[in-house]
Amino acid sequence: MYPSTTSFCAPPSREQRGRAGHASSRVPVLCSIHVKTLRKMTPLFILAVLVLVVGAALMTNPVRVRSLVIEGEADPKRLEADVAALTGLSGFRCFERPDDLERAAGWAKAALMASGLPVEERSYGVGDLEFRNLIAHYGPEDGPVLVVGAHYDVCGEQPGADDNASAVAGLLELARLLHRHRPDVTYRIELALWPLEEPPNFRTSAMGSAIHANSLALGGVDVRGMISLEMIGYFSDEPGSQSFPAPGMSLLYSSRGDAIVVVGNSSSWWFTRRVKTRMAGASELPVRSINAPAFVPGIDFSDHLNFWRQGWDAVMITDTAFYRNPNYHQVTDTPDTLDYERMAQVVTGVYAAITTL
Repeated sequence: MYPSTTSFCAPPSREQRGRAGHASSRVPVLCSIHVKTLRKMTPLFILAVLVLVVGAALMTNPVRVRSLVIEGEADPKRLEADVAALTGLSGFRCFERPDDLERAAGWAKAALMASGLPVEERSYGVGDLEFRNLIAHYGPEDGPVLVVGAHYDVCGEQPGADDNASAVAGLLELARLLHRHRPDVTYRIELALWPLEEPPNFRTSAMGSAIHANSLALGGVDVRGMISLEMIGYFSDEPGSQSFPAPGMSLLYSSRGDAIVVVGNSSSWWFTRRVKTRMAGASELPVRSINAPAFVPGIDFSDHLNFWRQGWDAVMITDTAFYRNPNYHQVTDTPDTLDYERMAQVVTGVYAAITTL
């Protein structure tokens, strides 16, 4: 949800807030609770983090290298249709609107089942309310597990096209590609759709991904790795469309928001590298990566957090959220703002990664 190509946690700029209008008044204050912590960071700590992040990024950043031949490419029209369908449901699929969120879960389950893969529903309670994890399965039942997931809730009263209908649509397309092309894999792939990633439940045991990860750990499952899809549809070729946490970063990186980014912690370096390399080899879209310790604020701002807590390799695939998308957590986060052609390249790259790891 939050990290960018080179950093992890900063509030939208004054310019970004201005472009987004007054919509933020409808978003709960909790939606910005994480970015407030950055304002307390000392200049020395920020400098240390920048040195660390720049060093890691320089070691793991290239590139357009199309070399993999993968059977199956994502369809941008299907992605667009799914984003439109999810954001077009009545109401707002947030924790504060449980009936609306349940409606979204019903739509997501039907769409996932339509892919042809077997789908398991796992309900769990939060207070007096019930929520649903939806998990599709592909591959051998007795092998290690690779989890690919996306949250389907939003933060407050906004449509959430990029955050996170784009990722839900991407996961549905992955399910279709797996069922259609039947790749030969030696591990089980779990495609998961989770609720309650957004505040006020972020970092709590109520997150759908926390429930899923804990279940795998309690079952003694051999988890090969985890990929979190988090905002994958916003791109821009305009100079200055990619922002950074410090002015000097713009001297090292392109100011164009034209790449997809694979974000990992320091212990997931090799897993990050494998995912990034396979994605870069499957399409023309530039793919960048970054690894940093988990203590860096923002590096864990999505569902992969709960898999790191279990000691497993995990990455987030993101368009860098508020470092690029001025509609982040605003009512202007609508389907017409997304680039479905490049989003399809992201999904094609993820498909290449999950079938060749």
